[in-house]
Amino acid sequence: MSNRNHPAGEIEIATVERIRDIARDDWNALLALDDTPFLDWDWLSAMEESQSAARKTGWAPYHLVARVRSSKQIVAACPLYLKTHSMGEFVFDHGWADAAERAGLRYFPKLLVGVPFTPHTGRRFLVAPQIDRPTMVRALGQALTRICADNDISSVHVNFCAEDEAEELKQLGFMERLGYQYHWVNSGFSTFEDYLDQLKSKRRYAVRHERAALKDQGVEVRALVGSEIPDAMFADLYKIYLSTIQKLYWGRQYLTREFFDLIRQRFKRNLCFVGAWRGSELIAGTINLQKSGVFYGRYWGSFEELRYLHFNVCYYAAIDHCIAQGIQRFEPGAGGEYKWLRGFNPALTRSMHFVAHPGLRKAIGNFLARERREVEQWINEGRDRGQLKAPPPSNVETE
Repeated sequence: MSNRNHPAGEIEIATVERIRDIARDDWNALLALDDTPFLDWDWLSAMEESQSAARKTGWAPYHLVARVRSSKQIVAACPLYLKTHSMGEFVFDHGWADAAERAGLRYFPKLLVGVPFTPHTGRRFLVAPQIDRPTMVRALGQALTRICADNDISSVHVNFCAEDEAEELKQLGFMERLGYQYHWVNSGFSTFEDYLDQLKSKRRYAVRHERAALKDQGVEVRALVGSEIPDAMFADLYKIYLSTIQKLYWGRQYLTREFFDLIRQRFKRNLCFVGAWRGSELIAGTINLQKSGVFYGRYWGSFEELRYLHFNVCYYAAIDHCIAQGIQRFEPGAGGEYKWLRGFNPALTRSMHFVAHPGLRKAIGNFLARERREVEQWINEGRDRGQLKAPPPSNVETE
């Protein structure tokens, strides 16, 4: 892919094919306190060095970096990948690819601005504090469309982006796609009982029953944070990750064993492992991240099939941990009405899409208009029919 610079005043923008060719401190200096941990240099480099997100897996890194021309100081960047498929993105465009193929158009490769295998909303365009953010978001967006034109690439997709980024990209011809996830919000709870008290009576009874049933099976669930996670346990974390993939016929392994070894070495600081033990035997767990008052559920797995084990480990123990630590929001990832039944309410997500071909762009735009109405309707209905006694404030839907 061409690496042609696209200057904007004193700023030049170029692609960098390996994040290790960007200084760790330079990249992380662009991060805000409330950025997700998935944007950290250590996390992204572990993805690349472990060959989890690499050219051979269809995730060729081409990170976009803006530098001051005279000093070469990095003032903005975004994680960018050249994709040869649409797997591991969680914003599903398989129908768009099929439509392009039927029309005789090449859909792949395409460009993706986002974090591999991670459906969590947050900033995708990282801009230094001293730089005007709207101007730089537009400059990066323009650079992306030029890369498309220079390299005959079908499209650019900016997944799970922030609202301010969506507004700037609309001006460049990007189309907005709405989606939703289920998030839990801490309404000032002091104890797990406070959370239960907010649930409607039927669900409150069900949660108490499901927690007691697991305890009766002799299982203890507890959370380990950061350095509390023993190094030797990371082999089990990898096995837990694989266990769910191996049980599902549609399961697909994205992360390698090396990835877990690298985050053991570099990234314990943001990890939280919620495990289930029978005596000294680990039987299940979830691999999570936490930062700046947000808890991110990632990978669940179990070595035994016990009734209510999944709900207790993935939701109840995680909520209990969030309350104890004063964490304000819990984002467990994509999908699941079972989350809605446990006090998680639908939260809006956004992605932005630039499609080069006029005919395909028009067809996708018509689809997005119809889909948007359906998403907005379900978000409103989901809140109105939620399992909480009172719906959460409308301004907590995304980061």
